[in-house]
Amino acid sequence: MKLLRVVAVSVLFFAPALVAQTTHGVALDHIDHAVKPGDNFYQYANGAWMEKTVIPPDRVAVGGFSIVMDRTNKRVAGIIESAEKANAASGTNERKIADLYHSYMDTNAIDAEGLKPLQPMMEQIAAIHTREQLARVLGETLRADVDPMNNTNFHTLNLFGLWVGPDFNDSAHYTAYLLQGGLVLANRAYYLDASASMEKIREAYQRHIATMFTLAGFDDAAERAARVYALEDAIAKVQWSLAENENIHKANNPWTLKDFEAKAPGLNWKTYFEAADLGHQRSFIVWEPSAFAGEAALVAKTPLATWKDWLRFHLIEENASALPHKMAAEEFDFFGRTVYGQQEQRPRSQRGVMLVNAVLGDAVGQIYARKYFPAAEKAKVQALVENLIAVYHKRLEANTWLAPSTKAEAIKKLGTLRVGVGYPDTWRSYAGLEIKRDDLMGNLMRASLFDYHYELSRIGTPVNRSEWSMEPQTVNAVNLPLDNGLNFPAAILQPPFYDPKAPDAFNYGAIGSVIGHEISHTFDEEGSTFDAEGQVRNWWTPADRAHFEKVTAELARQYDQYEPFPGVFVNGKQTINEDIADLAGLRDAYEAYHLSLKGKKAPVVDGLTGDQQFFLAFAQNWATKMRPGALRAQIVNDPHAPAMYRAETVRNINAWYKAFDVKPGDKLYLPPDKRVRIW
Repeated sequence: MKLLRVVAVSVLFFAPALVAQTTHGVALDHIDHAVKPGDNFYQYANGAWMEKTVIPPDRVAVGGFSIVMDRTNKRVAGIIESAEKANAASGTNERKIADLYHSYMDTNAIDAEGLKPLQPMMEQIAAIHTREQLARVLGETLRADVDPMNNTNFHTLNLFGLWVGPDFNDSAHYTAYLLQGGLVLANRAYYLDASASMEKIREAYQRHIATMFTLAGFDDAAERAARVYALEDAIAKVQWSLAENENIHKANNPWTLKDFEAKAPGLNWKTYFEAADLGHQRSFIVWEPSAFAGEAALVAKTPLATWKDWLRFHLIEENASALPHKMAAEEFDFFGRTVYGQQEQRPRSQRGVMLVNAVLGDAVGQIYARKYFPAAEKAKVQALVENLIAVYHKRLEANTWLAPSTKAEAIKKLGTLRVGVGYPDTWRSYAGLEIKRDDLMGNLMRASLFDYHYELSRIGTPVNRSEWSMEPQTVNAVNLPLDNGLNFPAAILQPPFYDPKAPDAFNYGAIGSVIGHEISHTFDEEGSTFDAEGQVRNWWTPADRAHFEKVTAELARQYDQYEPFPGVFVNGKQTINEDIADLAGLRDAYEAYHLSLKGKKAPVVDGLTGDQQFFLAFAQNWATKMRPGALRAQIVNDPHAPAMYRAETVRNINAWYKAFDVKPGDKLYLPPDKRVRIW
């Protein structure tokens, strides 16, 4: 399970902050008045906080999301503790929660088991003597561990990854998508980037592979490591970049078994799919065709001995958190310290909370929603969302560059947007998942297979439009283009993002911009390829698409200029969808705020006008202090731009210039004709 390495490393870009917000509204003590707003608005809004905040040794970053995440994780820890004390009956969600947590915390049992839980699979790998046997083992390791529509990295520890979602070409039914995989490092850039920092990571990674082989009792560890790394490097060279994966039209490639055999020869696909319990499946959507061709060719030409070592290492790596202390510590040492710069590992109790959330998310979420998100709060947020959608509707109606046919389709799509607030109406059942109090590795392997079979069972069935992709305790929000829907989990709907005691200007700048961001994804480069039913269809005129691409290219160039490290720039093409959503969402929230005033003058609070409060709330959303390694990793792995540049999108909003008296000569100043306006 990919979640194991996440738990081991505890890479959270937003971790508990040292300075909690006690005011209801803009945090005045975060502002650095020595900085001109027009020179660096992010630093102006957050500079004093940045100066006095220290990143704890067990964190890679602290930031604006930290207060909420810390509070939420403590609540989940309380749910786990209550489940343990309740002594619930066997098979109940509460019993599963308590037993899974206990199995993770029982380090003595984990150390005593050693590598015995991996032995059956190790023996299966050792028995590979033919390419057909290799194909069977590769098929048996396929898991549902990627989600291209929810900003999950396009990689998997297995050779390929499965995602089950609404069909691009039949949005009423689920289908099977296959995505590139085979790498342990996050994506191809770690193998191919020529920078000195990446070279150091590659050297450390090869040492890490050798160390894991040694700890697992294999001889010739260095030689095995060299072979494994060379194979992963070859895989990286045929894979697509994160930016390339953003193009939905390039990803829509329905293949039958004959297509796999003709277009990606080298792997016995019939054997592979039978081993993956997909032998009956007539077709798949292949996200990266050339990567599949390249990886299948490697299956044919790479020695079996190399593939066997690759399988052994990936098996160890995938399960490192459930292995004895020395192996788990080595896993953290490489990923935590070397890649992300984390000095110490988070306490095991906190990692246990993360694990329970990852495996039993809905079981925890059902309790969380009941305890911490009352119906009255849900109704308030629903009204706020409806307000922002109404503003977006008016903006589309007033749009001057869309053709009437395109505009009608856009308005239809917005009108059918499905919005989920707080928690879903139905919950996933874990009735078939066996959790044992003394069997961590078994629990995780069974959970991985349980998830896989659950996804397989959905293929070909009608799409459940009310299903969520996040749990209520997730501090995030999401746009679901294939469902034409939005989810706003309960955890993000609390202070400081949403604070009923704060001025409206603050709430619209904080949670309003988050809501507007997710609405705007409906019409970003990716979202605009889907129609009101969530089907991939071109509903744009050529002239409209050309205008859209011209304007979004201008925004991408704006982000291309940001340079967090000497010679290292943000990739505007990679981050464009999030940049579009940030800008359009902020504009949407601003207009909604002014409509909420109903012609009245905004109240001045702490000497700040309504507009100043609004923009400062937005910028303080993104307050983040991050270790260099973590920031470098974000630039490579993340479709979001670093936080400080997300805050700077205010330079495209005319009202910001007036609110903070920004003039020509200020570093962020853009002439009116250079300010990007999309929606």
